[in-house]
Amino acid sequence: MILDRHSRINTSEIQARLKTINLGDERFDPEEVGRFIDMMQIYEGAMYEISTKLEILDDEFQVRFSHDPIHHMERRLKSVNSIIGKLERKGLPVAVDSVRDHLFDVAGIRVICNYRDDVYSVSNYLSAQSDIQVLRVKDYIKNPKVNGYRSLHVIYAVPVFLSSGPHYTPVEVQFRTIAMDYWASLEHALRYKTDLPDAKLNEHSQTLLDCARSLQNIEVQMQNIHRDINGAPRMEGQSPAAGR
Repeated sequence: MILDRHSRINTSEIQARLKTINLGDERFDPEEVGRFIDMMQIYEGAMYEISTKLEILDDEFQVRFSHDPIHHMERRLKSVNSIIGKLERKGLPVAVDSVRDHLFDVAGIRVICNYRDDVYSVSNYLSAQSDIQVLRVKDYIKNPKVNGYRSLHVIYAVPVFLSSGPHYTPVEVQFRTIAMDYWASLEHALRYKTDLPDAKLNEHSQTLLDCARSLQNIEVQMQNIHRDINGAPRMEGQSPAAGR
């Protein structure tokens, strides 16, 4: 199952947004607006290319091993406001070239897997495909963040074929298990969608850290049971290698 967190690109909506964004004395000229729209179309195409490859891998696992490693996927494109906000925070010019050269998460896919074995198997099989480039890997499963966050982040470059030829475009893919995902959703809500007093925020943060450790132990136990009853391949915690 794929959940889209964005609507298909609407050219008139993007044009209207770019014209209203405050850039001081500057404004997007018509040519730059056109380049921005073309760029977003390419990012959207790259996102769909990667998600299609993931669907095919999931189907193959079902046929060969009677096991679906992917529970569901979520796709999203950054909004115009989010893109410009990130450029400004980085102190970069608000321009198409800045996006292409410095932002690697304009297109994103979250892949929710059933088990940790599935995370590494799917990510490595995807990375091994001949038209895929692995640009960057951050393994927060083997090396969790201090707050307990766990996930495997991989930035892939995939070709999008247009009339002008192939355009290799980055897509950030976050692989995580169901348990990692619902923990991350709750932690995100605690951090960014609450006005709790600091004392209560710190209390819940510590509780979530304890929960992260407990979930990790539970996942290992359930994965061991799964290994005994299912013959699907596993990569034993081997994350993809950048530069492949």
